[in-house]
Amino acid sequence: MQTLTVGEFKANFSEVLRNVQNGQEVVISYGKKKEKIAVLMPYDQVKPKVDRPLGLLRGKAGFKIRDGFKMTADEDFLLS
Repeated sequence: MQTLTVGEFKANFSEVLRNVQNGQEVVISYGKKKEKIAVLMPYDQVKPKVDRPLGLLRGKAGFKIRDGFKMTADEDFLLS
């Protein structure tokens, strides 16, 4: 895995993108301490997020709103 500063990344942008297309991961560092802030990787290596079905806890969990509990119109809309 190659590590580049922001300046090196900017100066060699096209070459870095070609390397990423070829499967290489690139770490971008920033500042005087060269803190690692990002990883550039091929899109096909990104794991898709798992969809969670709505109502997963239906019938297993619940809630109760006590009398006198005040809500804004936005909060009331969320519970509808």
